[in-house]
Amino acid sequence: MRTLYVAEFISLDGVIDSPGGESGYPHAGWTFDIEMDENVYAYKDEELQDAEALLLGRLTYEGFAAAWPDRENDPEMGDFAHKFNSMPKYVASTTLTDPTWNNTTVLEGDVVEAVRKLKEGDGGAIMVNGSASLVQTLHKAGLVDEYRLQVWPVILGSGKRLFPDDAEDKQKLELARTQTYSNGIQLQILRVVH
Repeated sequence: MRTLYVAEFISLDGVIDSPGGESGYPHAGWTFDIEMDENVYAYKDEELQDAEALLLGRLTYEGFAAAWPDRENDPEMGDFAHKFNSMPKYVASTTLTDPTWNNTTVLEGDVVEAVRKLKEGDGGAIMVNGSASLVQTLHKAGLVDEYRLQVWPVILGSGKRLFPDDAEDKQKLELARTQTYSNGIQLQILRVVH
């Protein structure tokens, strides 16, 4: 069975909304307020290399599809962008019919069943970025194996949270790795205890 892991930039109070500057959120781009430690980029590359496929919700997909294809020509982003652009991508959407980003498949039917079949298929790990609603659905269905969270030293107070306030089921996690960077960002890799 394939592993599915969720990779998020998350505030101390659990918000994952618009870290890269997406419009419609009052704190959009909140990750740019903190000076970057180059080791964070090194970890993001490691995280991406661990994945064979990318699973996204429609809104995150549209943002990534608009941004990443052009970054392949950027000397600083070349290898990272090439992997992102060339890997298989799956989108959970009932409205997207003609995806523009190469190697993209729109999942059909019930998203939980589609992701369950994807996990049961052949291949390596599946990474989910952003995609708050999708992550919450996968969490509730017990399909997430690991959370790779970069906790940023900021409290946002509002916005989409990784776990909704009305979450009903307790889930035990096991710390697999932690690292604190010079800028206060803390990496936490947490495995779901089944």
